Amino acid sequence: MSKTIAISTGGGDAPGLNAVIRSVVLSAHQRQWKCIGIRNGFNGILSPSEFARHGGGTLKLTPDTVRGITHLGGTILGTTNKGNPLHFPIVHSDGTISEIDRTDEIISTFSSMGIDALISIGGDGSMEIAHVLAQKGLQVVGVPKTIDNDLEKTIATFGFETAVEFATNCIDRLHSTAEAHERVMIVEVMGRYAGWIALHSGIAGTADCILLPEIPYDINEVIQKIQEREQSGSHFSIIVIAEGALPKDGSFSVIGQSIGQAVRLGGAGEKLVKEIEHHIQKETRLVVLGHLQRGGMPTANDRLLALRFGASAVRAIADGYSDVMVALDPPFVNTVPLSEVTRRMKRVPIDSEIIQTARDIGISFGD
Repeated sequence: MSKTIAISTGGGDAPGLNAVIRSVVLSAHQRQWKCIGIRNGFNGILSPSEFARHGGGTLKLTPDTVRGITHLGGTILGTTNKGNPLHFPIVHSDGTISEIDRTDEIISTFSSMGIDALISIGGDGSMEIAHVLAQKGLQVVGVPKTIDNDLEKTIATFGFETAVEFATNCIDRLHSTAEAHERVMIVEVMGRYAGWIALHSGIAGTADCILLPEIPYDINEVIQKIQEREQSGSHFSIIVIAEGALPKDGSFSVIGQSIGQAVRLGGAGEKLVKEIEHHIQKETRLVVLGHLQRGGMPTANDRLLALRFGASAVRAIADGYSDVMVALDPPFVNTVPLSEVTRRMKRVPIDSEIIQTARDIGISFGD
């Protein structure tokens, strides 16, 4: 039976999104199915007038449309972390703001367009939306995307390895300048409330201290690690801090929150600089990698994982699955219920082997 599949990329961008899109389109084409891309998450459906300059809020996707995009960062469909259809912000004439659920509009529009199924590529927010749409009768398959690697039920998400590789390269480069100037160099990485990027890049980049959201740090322990290195003749230190790291009895560092957007974390590294310089006379510098971790070409492994996810999502639709997410369970890509994916965030287990490895080789977690 011929089908028309809609493809949506939502939330923050991640290297590998275009590879998923290409894989979905080519896999669907093999079955003589049609594909329609939605611009900027679901905004192409909910606010189509905003995309007049693009020719509309949707895009017909064909093998020609997706030729040569596997290695490209970003997404040809665009993405957004605003305008969640479950909590869509409405600004009233008196300046007040309220939220409404617009998922029924998506279902209705899909029906009028002849769309049979949706492949939703995104993180925890996108999977929550996908679950609600599936519960309302739409055939939906999710594809896990986030550099943070914080989605449950999948060993890895595409984009994570690329972000770790970039962060590790940056940490490598900082060793020489930190040693030359005898400084403490702090590298702040993304990850929100999960410390996967900080942990993996910190160990790979031979950091001296790694501060994670999962292990609130004691500044005195951090200072002790720096002083131990000074006494041993190493007059510089490298500290990797996750944006969601927090001190004991402290709170997350928050930049702010925009309408219809999640809380924005930021400032953890800056806070740590001030704490260190308050305790010891040691020149300390901060490097915030920020959105550099999201950009650029995906690694070979991220491309392969993205292509596998895309093809698996099409197979899942062909096999009649709905309300599921494709997930990596090596050596296979399986499907898992979206209800289990959205239940909780996958954070770093503090008793894991990789944490123990870091401790065994002398890395401090500030505890």
